[in-house]
Amino acid sequence: MDLPTAFAAAVPLIGWTTHATWLNRRLATSRRDPLTGLHTRDGFTARAHQLTQRRPDRASVLLIDLDDFKATNDTYGHAAGDAVLTATADRLSAWCGRTGIAARLGGDEFAVVALDAPERLPELRTALNQPVPYAGLTLPAFASVGICPVAELPVVSLTDALSSADRDMYAHKRDGRTTRRR
Repeated sequence: MDLPTAFAAAVPLIGWTTHATWLNRRLATSRRDPLTGLHTRDGFTARAHQLTQRRPDRASVLLIDLDDFKATNDTYGHAAGDAVLTATADRLSAWCGRTGIAARLGGDEFAVVALDAPERLPELRTALNQPVPYAGLTLPAFASVGICPVAELPVVSLTDALSSADRDMYAHKRDGRTTRRR
């Protein structure tokens, strides 16, 4: 093969490779929340499904909702609200470690699939209910947490686990706020 023919054959190959790389980056970016770096719902679902199917005896699904988040945004501004969201994401990631996955589902709602979560739940609640330092202020941060141990479901289903965790989370709320007795 002479040089011009080799070059002509290489140009489309380079184009296809560049395009495939670009598409893979776009796909990876779409599965991560740009503010928190956590998975989005799409990025979360496949991995969460794997964890719940592979370890139904140890996996739990959690839903987390920030309490009074609108008041934080209204009082301190959206940049302060972003700081609370980012701190929450960092706390969830640290708590999950390498054995779980955390996601921001939207707004101030988060989801987690983690192993051995019931035993570690008090630690998570403590972490999520710590104030957030921001621009010389201390922002309040409170979260309601609902949990569904997958082993308690009649059939292992991520959808059913999320629904159960949602019901549990709202059972712990009173007038839109976390009940402090937990």
